[in-house]
Amino acid sequence: MDWFKARGQWLDGSATPGSGMIIFFDWVEDGVQDGNSDHVGIVEKVEGGRVYTIEGNSGDACERNSYPVGNYQILGYGTPAL
Repeated sequence: MDWFKARGQWLDGSATPGSGMIIFFDWVEDGVQDGNSDHVGIVEKVEGGRVYTIEGNSGDACERNSYPVGNYQILGYGTPAL
């Protein structure tokens, strides 16, 4: 997160991302979100108000997942230079 933020390549979790962006999550642990990234994935696409991702170490596997755009667990997005 810090790397993307320092380079002006960061969107907060309320944004609608694009394919290829890096998605950062802050899971709820002990009833609290601490603002630190707990997990990352790659945005595959956004469709129908959902962000579709590819994530490693998801249930001990590489899996596709989806979340509503603006989900409270999404910290934000790193936007790699294309």
